Amino acid sequence: MVNRSVTQPAGGPGEGLRARDVWQLPASLVSPRTWLATIHLLAGLLVGILTFTAAVTGLSLGVGLLPLFLVGIPVLTATAWVAIGIAHFERARFSLLLGETIPPPPGPAPGGAWWQPLIQPLRMASTWRQLAYCLLWLPVGIIDFTITVVIWAIPLALITLPTYNFALPRGGASIGGLIVHGPLELTGAVLAGLVILLAAPLVVRGLATMETALARVLLGPGTRALAARVAQLEDSRARVVGAAEAERLRMERDLHDGAQQRLVSVAMELGRAKVKFSTDPEGARDLIDRAHAEAKEALVELRQLVRGVHPPVLTDRGLDAAVSGLAALSPIPVAINVDIPVRPSLTIESIAYFVVAESLANVAKHARAQHASVDICAAGGVLSISVRDDGVGGADPAGGGLSGLADRVAGVDGNLRIDSPPGGPTVIQAELPCAS
Repeated sequence: MVNRSVTQPAGGPGEGLRARDVWQLPASLVSPRTWLATIHLLAGLLVGILTFTAAVTGLSLGVGLLPLFLVGIPVLTATAWVAIGIAHFERARFSLLLGETIPPPPGPAPGGAWWQPLIQPLRMASTWRQLAYCLLWLPVGIIDFTITVVIWAIPLALITLPTYNFALPRGGASIGGLIVHGPLELTGAVLAGLVILLAAPLVVRGLATMETALARVLLGPGTRALAARVAQLEDSRARVVGAAEAERLRMERDLHDGAQQRLVSVAMELGRAKVKFSTDPEGARDLIDRAHAEAKEALVELRQLVRGVHPPVLTDRGLDAAVSGLAALSPIPVAINVDIPVRPSLTIESIAYFVVAESLANVAKHARAQHASVDICAAGGVLSISVRDDGVGGADPAGGGLSGLADRVAGVDGNLRIDSPPGGPTVIQAELPCAS
């Protein structure tokens, strides 16, 4: 048993923490984070002027033209799309200057009648939040711009006061009604300027934090979208757990009905051979030969079971070799095209392998196809898989195999699409996140 003692600084842990923070204040003056936040706050005024002008002009013109045969609706729609574009720009600005990632809200759903894009943005709550951002950012930008300029200008003016104080009217600066004349007053002004200068990074970063919080509310996905996302992830997790349980039961059944039964038979044959060994050597030899054959069959079944859990070639040589092995075992010709510059994670590789394996198994069993192809590529942080065959089509997405694949893919936040009209062809496409 090891005893460890921890010595606290005098005055308690809180005092030590405050002392450390105080020593960090001078370093924050030259920190890139401080000056990027300053640039962000100063640029906010220009952004506010532009966004306020665009929003007010578009809204007033659109509302004013509504009585004129609803001409204002296209104007309001254009204003909404401008606000959506501004929101994209602002999310990029927050990410570039502050390192804050604000997820975008869901966009308008594709499809529908030709006139749907005209009114759909106007029916989305996220659009009106982004328009509110355009209107609110002018007063926010004015306030933050003013505070930022003042918090940097005042300490610089006080610190450099001794160099120009004699040239000011009345012989010195007036601070709170007190005229600064002598060296004592000048020293106090310089010290006050240093204190304010050390506090300036805290003020700047605090303003940037408040702007980020406001931007997340107005430019982010909103509470409803987040709640829907949480529900989707909970459903995905439940489906993955169900798929894992089904896989466990399948493995248990395969072991019980296959390898276990063969190993029991091996044990029985060896037991009978042991009994006959002294009295009937030839009969014992036959029993041993049968036990040997059963043992080899059991090994084959165990290898197939292990390959079904996770093929060793996938770990050793990657997805290209593993998929090529599947194609070699297929009863129909399969063309393989794999373009993966960097190997994805083991989890993504395993799911991609099972997508291909299950798809090719379905082709061999049900499609009555003459040819099949597998295309796998990775780009933009997404691993895309496409399995195509020229069979009769009619694949059922609700079937056990395909629904299990959908559960596997959903478990890593991927997408699975099945296009299999009657008469074919069948195309199974999966997209898996593989960003490093």
